[in-house]
Amino acid sequence: MASTLFDKVWDSHVVSELPGGGALLYIDRHLVHEVTSPQAFDGLREFGRPVRRPDLTFATVDHNVPTDGRPIDESTLAGKQLAALAKNTKEFGVPLFGYGEARQGIVHVIGPQLGITLPGLTIVCGDSHTSTHGAFGALAFGIGTTEVEHVLATQTLRSSGRPKSLGIQIDGDAPEGVSPKDIILAIIRKLGAGGGTGYVVEYFGTAISKMGMSGRLTVCNMSIEMGARAGMIAPDEITLEYIAAEDRPFAPKGVDFDRLVEKCRTLKTDDVSAFDRHEILDISKLKPQVTWGTTPAMTVDIDQPIPEPRDAGEQRALGYMGLKVGQSMQELAVNTVFIGSCTNSRIEDLRAAAGVVKGRKVASGVRAMVVPGSEAVKKLAEEEGLREIFIDAGFEWHRAGCSMCLGMNGDILRPQERSASTSNRPYEGRQGPGSRTHLVSPVTAAATAIAGHFADAKDLK
Repeated sequence: MASTLFDKVWDSHVVSELPGGGALLYIDRHLVHEVTSPQAFDGLREFGRPVRRPDLTFATVDHNVPTDGRPIDESTLAGKQLAALAKNTKEFGVPLFGYGEARQGIVHVIGPQLGITLPGLTIVCGDSHTSTHGAFGALAFGIGTTEVEHVLATQTLRSSGRPKSLGIQIDGDAPEGVSPKDIILAIIRKLGAGGGTGYVVEYFGTAISKMGMSGRLTVCNMSIEMGARAGMIAPDEITLEYIAAEDRPFAPKGVDFDRLVEKCRTLKTDDVSAFDRHEILDISKLKPQVTWGTTPAMTVDIDQPIPEPRDAGEQRALGYMGLKVGQSMQELAVNTVFIGSCTNSRIEDLRAAAGVVKGRKVASGVRAMVVPGSEAVKKLAEEEGLREIFIDAGFEWHRAGCSMCLGMNGDILRPQERSASTSNRPYEGRQGPGSRTHLVSPVTAAATAIAGHFADAKDLK
């Protein structure tokens, strides 16, 4: 029978089938950060258990680090979390990329960047956006704190059941100003916030085959926003070229890389008929997307008005976001523009935004900020002159971290303030109590900062 990419990775990692259904899976890489790991390490300590494979476990600080350069205050929650991770990783022998270190950054940015993320692996982290790593043909998903402890202790994970497979075929050439962020928002808009529930999604098609790794990471990152367990893209020459870059210290070299090349030949879906479900999206006429409501499914083209609510959830969102039916998105003013998060903080994202910003100024009254996804991205952007472009335009330039994506580190909106954000969730209160978040691409975010309202970059004068 034909198998999907998901089937092949899953089947090769089953240690045993469990009574009553489910399976015990072997985990190849475990990524750890400061927010969801303290209780897991405490559990190991309580029962006198070591970390089973510290060499396959990698820790960084990202969620609660200050990105404005202020010193760590160990009396705060953030300070305590960072100190706990430093203590725990030292005690259990786990490598840590600590605050201010050259390899520190958002966990889903540094994994691929350092060569930790590879095709055909199983990868877990105590963070829902672990689906990002599926862009390499890995099976990657978020886990809870109890599961974090289980993986630390055993290098395995209990799965209650096998997900179904959903193939999403994306064809066509993206029009000017349309990015991978717009593509994934359009997919979620089409399928709904629960449209992928119970599935592992594989993205394929002509648009995916032409897309660089940064874009593929963005697409897989938001798989969780439609309820999917994970998102995957089959590895190809673009994937292997990325892995082969000289600055990936944990990536295989020489003979080991040759073995990986051979392995990648098998990491593909045999036939579309193998999917439990198949969806198609043509992006040839797609426009820049912007969310208007409190889920990524509540999305419109940037030149469309706010739609009539279709249910009670959309009616509530309309009130929370302070919007009226028929209101033009392009007339909607913003208070803050945030370019960052594990969705859109890679060097390619910053280059795209800088291309819009160069020679222009941020609109009066708008706070605009750029938060690179890692210290390495920050350094490269500075070497390329992007920092000066943003600062000359009136943007703030921050250190690496999750920052305003989740509003738990000092970078927050005040109640009823409105943001254009390149992050992944426009939920109520996500960027601070009462915050109003609209998701956009880096290019649209940059154009919006210049215009002072939601704007299509190609329409800037």
